[in-house]
Amino acid sequence: MSSSKSGLLRIIAVFKLLKAASLIAVGVGILKLSHTDVARQLEHWVAMLGFDPGHRLISHAIERATNLSPHRIREIGLVSFVYAGLFLTEGIGLWLEKRWAEWFTVVITSSLVPVECYEIYRQPTPIKILLLLINIGVVGYLIYRIFREPREAEG
Repeated sequence: MSSSKSGLLRIIAVFKLLKAASLIAVGVGILKLSHTDVARQLEHWVAMLGFDPGHRLISHAIERATNLSPHRIREIGLVSFVYAGLFLTEGIGLWLEKRWAEWFTVVITSSLVPVECYEIYRQPTPIKILLLLINIGVVGYLIYRIFREPREAEG
């Protein structure tokens, strides 16, 4: 495969790998919360990121997180790692230009589009809309590749 044809595939792979890395970091952070004073730790992280812990929205988010049981916090952390595993699988497979990874990415990414649409409906933000458009573009491009570019049998 020529490098120009694989360039966009590599960009998608890097995007998936960055999402995986982000979810791993989130998962580790969430699991650390289950062993500490949740409110104090979240206020510390918020302040480190340069946000005002006293801001109405941030304060509300910290309050909601504080009301989560340690069991629920661990469940959220585990879900973060599961999604990270999916994104790692997609990213590595796409980087290696595997046809199964293209199909896998189409299925996984398409399955998340309704959830993204619902989230945009609930609370639209430019970032949510941008991510939805990127994911739709990724699915469209991969479907195009799958049906337009013949592939030799993979070993």
